[in-house]
Amino acid sequence: MSPQVTVIAGGVGAARMLSGILRVVDPATVAAVVNVGDDLELHGLRISPDLDTITYTLAGEIDPEKGWGLRGETWQAMETVARYGGISWFGLGDRDLGTHLYRTHRLGQGATLTEVTAEIATAWGLGLRLLPVSDDPVRTVVTLAGDGGDDGTEVSFQEYFVQRRHAVPVTAVRFDGAESARPTEAAMAAITEAEVLVIAPSNPLVSIDPVLAVPGVRDAVEARRSANVAVSPIVAGAALKGPADRLLVELGHEASVVGVARLYAPLAATLVIDEADAELADAVAAAGIRPVVAETVMRTPEVAAALARTTLEASR
Repeated sequence: MSPQVTVIAGGVGAARMLSGILRVVDPATVAAVVNVGDDLELHGLRISPDLDTITYTLAGEIDPEKGWGLRGETWQAMETVARYGGISWFGLGDRDLGTHLYRTHRLGQGATLTEVTAEIATAWGLGLRLLPVSDDPVRTVVTLAGDGGDDGTEVSFQEYFVQRRHAVPVTAVRFDGAESARPTEAAMAAITEAEVLVIAPSNPLVSIDPVLAVPGVRDAVEARRSANVAVSPIVAGAALKGPADRLLVELGHEASVVGVARLYAPLAATLVIDEADAELADAVAAAGIRPVVAETVMRTPEVAAALARTTLEASR
């Protein structure tokens, strides 16, 4: 069955958007094409943070305080790693480790990331199709600017985001491996065949751009622009979570819904912006994308569902 709704997705913001969409449409008609640029290999394990954040959120098992990982976690394995002087800055809870152990084992058996992701989603009882954009490795790499010898240093996204707490300015972002990666057939079909394509309120530069960087994906999204709707991750000039606002400025963009509009105008006909930015609607329109004003801060499941309805209706 071709999906009626496809979401280009990163982590937390996309997970909340998807939770709202699943409240208003049949999950069997929804697909998410997910960023794998944040993925990493650590302790011999393959870890897919965005795929897992979406999985745990939709399963109702996300840690509500952290916004990542599983609720009710214990941390004995990481405490033991730290005792030995191993890498402990990237927290892996004891329950979460089970996901990474399973994924690593199945990939070692020859399964694709798409196949393993489907198995994990089924095990959690998710009804939608959760699709990594590529089964090939694509890794987000950032160039740091700053004191203490950081200037010009390239680090993985997780080293920047978690180890350094995204507190160091960035001068460039690239997607290692993207040029030779191939989008999966399932991801491309989900993009080209959907009635509505939604660009989730994820970080445009390090959550959405890694998806679009896989050859063929950006062209496929642009080719169906008139039926695409983006949701701004910037509200009143700030990101709700993470460094999106600072990254936009550091990489030469405007940290506002107008800056987001300029980035997304080639990709979508409509941009949903928050009520706090209603006065910028004309400037958004001048950037070449139709603004729709709504409450976009998904504080409750009901708000997420209302935003989903507005977003899907905006494509018509």
